[in-house]
Amino acid sequence: QVQLVESGGGLVQFGGSLRLSCAASGSIFRIHNMGWHRQAPGKQRELVALITSSGGTNYADSVKGRFIISRDSAKNTVYLQMNSLEPEDTAVYYCNAGGLLNTRPPIPFDSWGQGIQVTVSS
Repeated sequence: QVQLVESGGGLVQFGGSLRLSCAASGSIFRIHNMGWHRQAPGKQRELVALITSSGGTNYADSVKGRFIISRDSAKNTVYLQMNSLEPEDTAVYYCNAGGLLNTRPPIPFDSWGQGIQVTVSS
């Protein structure tokens, strides 16, 4: 199976920056999409940013111009650079990855990390 481990969260002041990282490990043949979602207290989980294997990106309107998603395919790692953070960005951030396991034949996987807290103080 595939394990995702997030790092880089924490407490930051309004206007500050944080960089989240998520490393995938396990029996991976290929990773297609990698992304970040978040869930604030009392709200549904929402997509923050997504990056495809070819480097295409998609962002939630609320983070466009402030967050940047990138990936290092050689390391099976995805990053989320978060700038100009606002209290509304406070949430648990989850990494997600989908692709193919290294099996015969390859079978799809869709894995999630445990989540990491990001808190923005005003």
